[in-house]
Amino acid sequence: MSKGNEMLREFDEEFAGTRAMLERVPDDKLTWKPHEKSMELGRLAWHITTFPEWCRETFKQDSMSMTPEDGEKAQHEWKGKTRADMLAKFDQELAEARAMVAKANESDMERHWKMEWAGQTIVDSPREEVMRKWVLNHMVHHRAQLGMYLRLNGIAIPGMYGPSADESFG
Repeated sequence: MSKGNEMLREFDEEFAGTRAMLERVPDDKLTWKPHEKSMELGRLAWHITTFPEWCRETFKQDSMSMTPEDGEKAQHEWKGKTRADMLAKFDQELAEARAMVAKANESDMERHWKMEWAGQTIVDSPREEVMRKWVLNHMVHHRAQLGMYLRLNGIAIPGMYGPSADESFG
């Protein structure tokens, strides 16, 4: 079994849970935010939508370099998008990301991946660590934030690791 195949069960479960959360995003609340320092709901949801792309790009290239201008652009790319747009992007990128994880061998997973922000190295780790920390765990972190945003707007939360308080246990 390839190193990537070992990760597929976790990959499938976490991305399925994330998609279930994105399915609840209300188009009429995309500009809502719980606090002045928080992201808008739409921006947070769009950020979560890009995790399959981040995963795919982690295998397609050995590094990523971003500038403050890239960050500024990313803050606004969600505007004009709907839940349907987000789900379409998520699904489109997910199939290719999953295929790349599935075929990743030990050498692929050990190869370092590097991310720079304005010339400063932020991440320089083996791909396996990047996948766990910067793709899966990072996505789960933001998914939990989205869950709180939805809860504060009275939207039922899907269960992730068992039923949620909004679902029956029987």
